[in-house]
Amino acid sequence: MKIHEYQAKALLVKYGVKVPKSKMIRVATDARKTAEELGLPVVVKAQIHAGGRGKGGGVKLARSLDDAETLASQILGMKLVTHQTGPEGREVQTLLIEEGLKIKQEFYLSVVVDRVTSQIVFMASTAGGMDIEEVAEHNPEAILKEYIDPAVGMQSFQARKLAFGLGLPGELISSASKFILALYQAFVDLDASLLEINPFLLTEDGQLYALDAKVTFDDNALYRHKDFLELRDLNEEEPLEIEASKYDLNYIKLDGTIGCMVNGAGLAMATMDIIKLAGGEPANFLDVGGGASQARVENAFQILLADKKVRAVLINIFGGIVRCDMVAAGVIAAAKNLGVEIPVVVRLEGTNVERARELLSESGLNFTTATSMKDAAEKVVALSN
Repeated sequence: MKIHEYQAKALLVKYGVKVPKSKMIRVATDARKTAEELGLPVVVKAQIHAGGRGKGGGVKLARSLDDAETLASQILGMKLVTHQTGPEGREVQTLLIEEGLKIKQEFYLSVVVDRVTSQIVFMASTAGGMDIEEVAEHNPEAILKEYIDPAVGMQSFQARKLAFGLGLPGELISSASKFILALYQAFVDLDASLLEINPFLLTEDGQLYALDAKVTFDDNALYRHKDFLELRDLNEEEPLEIEASKYDLNYIKLDGTIGCMVNGAGLAMATMDIIKLAGGEPANFLDVGGGASQARVENAFQILLADKKVRAVLINIFGGIVRCDMVAAGVIAAAKNLGVEIPVVVRLEGTNVERARELLSESGLNFTTATSMKDAAEKVVALSN
């Protein structure tokens, strides 16, 4: 679950992380009053769940009260397009008005989980304010990494090592180390999957700030943080993804024309890969999970068909815990209830698969069955065309 910059900063302040003075607004006329309270100049920052806001025109410096209100009115309501939003962009509904600081140098800090080593990795770079993906591609040696055993936690020497690696003045090593350790503690306590400060700022008067902050929570740990659900902004999420979450379905919208219903993330990835190998493009990632009941399958089918770009559906289920005949019954019921008019290719393997195939053939509905993933992919691509 993603949250906005202003929400992330409010959480980090509780851990002693220094952030600029700021205030969130939703009405352009409030920008003047806020700028007056904070003191000029101020930065007017669009609040959306995407990076690259500055390049897209969503971050502007206001040197007067009139500028603050004018810029706020221009940014609020705009469709902000960045490299992370896609061409459709995101509508800006919230702004952060923040005090302007005199910048001496910008750095990059982030904390993520490294699934290869099963450790937390703290990254730092002198290439602050830039897209870290570009830095990793063109200048990977500019990224410093400290791997942290979660059973031990981050040690002071590791924080100092990163601070020295950034080339900070000697008198700031101690405060920078405390800053880094505070970020690590926040990452652990908040059950985050990503914590990013870009840029981590050194001002002309020798102060260190989190000028921007991005926090993404691990959805699997949200049961421990019921209060975090109040931070969720549904306006920033795909409507179909919101609908899927109501039924505990894992759904991610993509740009293709072939809907995919599978059980298990690994099978989902393999299914999307083989569709692309067959010359098609998946329209989504939809994982009904291991306990795919008839009602769950019906709900998943309804969500698939709600995407008007979908021209064909591939159902690829491996029946281990879930029985194939139960999946078939759900597919048949959904097809009848929803009046499915687009081609549906079904590939089932596992528990009660023979009975499942009988149900499909006896249903009187125009399902196309497949015996292998390759067969299923080729058939659904041909039908979608």
